[in-house]
Amino acid sequence: MMGILCGVDIVEVQRIKQSFETLGDSFRDRIFTRAEIEYCEGKKAVKYQSYAARFAAKEAVSKAFGTGIGEKVGWKDIEVLNDDSGKPYVVLSAKGRKVFDEINASNISLSLSHCKNYAVAYAVVEVNK
Repeated sequence: MMGILCGVDIVEVQRIKQSFETLGDSFRDRIFTRAEIEYCEGKKAVKYQSYAARFAAKEAVSKAFGTGIGEKVGWKDIEVLNDDSGKPYVVLSAKGRKVFDEINASNISLSLSHCKNYAVAYAVVEVNK
């Protein structure tokens, strides 16, 4: 039998931009992986929207896991990449994979959206019951 866990998060783009401006590389390097940084920096004028969407995605996945960001799953344990067609997908670190396995998950689907002021992410985790 299959079950579904979901998580959603919305982020103000300005809040992420402000964190970059006040905390700089320490904020960026604590939250995002090298591949995420390369992707977002390549987005030029909308890079903060891309960062905000990935920030929201990490929160959404951690909420679907039932852990939030913290002791069991950290920021870099959930990596958000894009396939060749632009569709976002999740890559889990060993720590993230451990939680994934503990909840008997089989798949994570992710949807991201952003505009000038907000970024939102919705995560659906399929679990075997």
